[in-house]
Amino acid sequence: MGGLEPNKRPSFGADTPMGRPGQPAELASAYVQLTSQEPNYATGQVYGVNAQP
Repeated sequence: MGGLEPNKRPSFGADTPMGRPGQPAELASAYVQLTSQEPNYATGQVYGVNAQP
């Protein structure tokens, strides 16, 4: 069975710069961009996703 062990859940993401794990809603705009036709000529791109606190 996959997933995070229950005893590790409270500290998950604590070692990241924001001190918490990223939320799906914070990444949604990048997913929409990558699945649209707009980046059809983008090659070798690095998409930085930065959440605003």
